[in-house]
Amino acid sequence: MYFLQSALLMQAFGLYVAVMSEELGWSKTAMSGAAALQSVEGALLGPMLGWLIDRHGARSMIRLGIVGFGLGFIGLGQVQTIGQFYVAIAAVAIGASFCGYFPLSVAVIHWFHRQRARALSLLGLGFALGGTFVPAVAWFMQNHGWRATAMTSGLLILVVGLPLSFAFRPRPADLDPQLEGLAAKRPGAAGADEGADREFTAAQALRTRAFWLLAVGHGCALLAVSAVNVHAISHLKEGLGYSVAEASLAIMLMTGAQTGGVLLATAIGDRYDKRLLAAACMLMHGSGLLLLTFAANWYWVAAFAILHGVAWGLRGPLMQAIRADYFGRGAIGMIMGLSAIVVAVGQVAGPMVAGMLADLSGNYRTGFTVLGVVAISGSLLFFAARKPG
Repeated sequence: MYFLQSALLMQAFGLYVAVMSEELGWSKTAMSGAAALQSVEGALLGPMLGWLIDRHGARSMIRLGIVGFGLGFIGLGQVQTIGQFYVAIAAVAIGASFCGYFPLSVAVIHWFHRQRARALSLLGLGFALGGTFVPAVAWFMQNHGWRATAMTSGLLILVVGLPLSFAFRPRPADLDPQLEGLAAKRPGAAGADEGADREFTAAQALRTRAFWLLAVGHGCALLAVSAVNVHAISHLKEGLGYSVAEASLAIMLMTGAQTGGVLLATAIGDRYDKRLLAAACMLMHGSGLLLLTFAANWYWVAAFAILHGVAWGLRGPLMQAIRADYFGRGAIGMIMGLSAIVVAVGQVAGPMVAGMLADLSGNYRTGFTVLGVVAISGSLLFFAARKPG
């Protein structure tokens, strides 16, 4: 399910930006606004969705989301105006929120305590492998057009996603209280410490320094990630002179590196301090984005793809694992939902800053440079985000 969302939306959205802006004459700022809309919607829905998941579980939310996600893509294939485009993207975004990483992560967190980072990393493989499908989406779009691509994506989501949604089960404690004990961390296990089993309410988590450092640090990471997702293909095409097909190969390399980062997270995510790993990833995000900005040849582009991809794959699963380690599972849905409000600032600002500065200056260099420097600075936030006492 996460593969579908990655391959057809999150990592392929840049294809729609590059092709639709050229065919329909819409500005990059307008197209970036659609990416911002997805993030704003996620922030607004986050607390409510977290509350629903904490009380009713993720299963029903995921099934509802699949339907909205698929129908939204079918609607995207019919748009004629920028207003219709925004309505379709809003439908896609709402559906994606209900069946995406948020509810999927909460479901995994409730079933795994021991080796939680490994479990979330394996979930993240779906997202990473989705990027390897981007060249196929690009080929389909070049040969059949973006409208047919969007409608085919919607049908694929419904046909494949709905059956998969029935694999989800209630939380362990809802099935049998004894199952909750099976998910508990063994004394002395890797990562265990004196606060491993402490349960925070959402209000208590909000009063900790760690909550805000993690949220703002996560938002800084998504400044770079969201800008790359939306604008990297356009920069490679317009600024560096590569074709859409060649640009999609760079994205495929990035996602291959992301897969490597996810596999690395399964090996080391539960063995080493997650905040220090996240801080190192921020340095890789920023330096990779700067390499893309000033790429003099394909080797620079490849270096960007590897650094950014490994950092994304390694850091992504740690974001939810560290929150569950710090605050427990009792209110993890609401805590993640409240974090999403802060994180969404980065998701919104990344594409908008890059798009607006590109419209003003005629290229992405200024915007990507600013975002790269901010991402590097964000490593300090994770370094300071110690577990609350």
